[in-house]
Amino acid sequence: MLLLRTQLGSTLRGHRLRQHRTLRDVSGAARVSLGYLSEVERGQKEASSELLASICDALDVELADLLAEVSLELRVAGAGGVRALAHPVPDEAADAAAAEDRPAAEEAGVPVAEPALALVGAPARGALRRGEAVSLAA
Repeated sequence: MLLLRTQLGSTLRGHRLRQHRTLRDVSGAARVSLGYLSEVERGQKEASSELLASICDALDVELADLLAEVSLELRVAGAGGVRALAHPVPDEAADAAAAEDRPAAEEAGVPVAEPALALVGAPARGALRRGEAVSLAA
């Protein structure tokens, strides 16, 4: 069974690592001890809503977006999903590498997974704020 605190921590760590930031950097910006932030990321401590808001502010991530992402992860894991969406916003280099590998894989007869969801008309990263909607297409 996947615990909420485990998924919250994993998702927070994913955001921090994608920003190439250290625990020390984020803990200072969030005004939380480095050790406690580490325990939250490892799913060993339950984070209060105030603490989560502070960490989200430090990471420039909307709390509602974090909770939606975690909710989706838990839903996928609960449905026996083959792949959790731990990194829903891949970097451009990963996208380019995947695009280059696709023809070779298809030619070799290797099945190539298609994304389950795609953002339709998505704004630039960080441009989405509270009250704005993003359409998802399957």
